[in-house]
Amino acid sequence: MKSEKLTPFQWKVFKATLEIPIGETRTYKWIAQKIGCPQAVRAVGQALRRNPYPLIIPCHRVIQSNGSLGGYAGRYGKRKEQLLKLEKEIAVRTKIVK
Repeated sequence: MKSEKLTPFQWKVFKATLEIPIGETRTYKWIAQKIGCPQAVRAVGQALRRNPYPLIIPCHRVIQSNGSLGGYAGRYGKRKEQLLKLEKEIAVRTKIVK
C-alpha cells in the first residue's frame, strides 16, 4: 500500500471515527461537529473516502443524516451493510449494547 501524507484535518476525522462504538453508527454531520467544523460535512466524507486504515478506522460506521449508508455505499454498499449488521450482532451477543 502506498503511504500518503495525511492532513491534520484527516487525522481529526479518523480520531473522531475511532470513538464510534462497535454496533453503533454516527453521521458525517456528527463527525464534523465533533471535530469543531460543523460546516465540513462533505470534507468529512472525503477524508473517510481516503481512509488508508479501514481495518482500524471504522469508516463504515459513519452514515448520512437521513439514515442512508452514504458514499461508501457507492462502491461497497452491501459490504457496509453486512459489516454494520455483523457488528450489531457481536455487540448484542457480547452485551456491548442492549
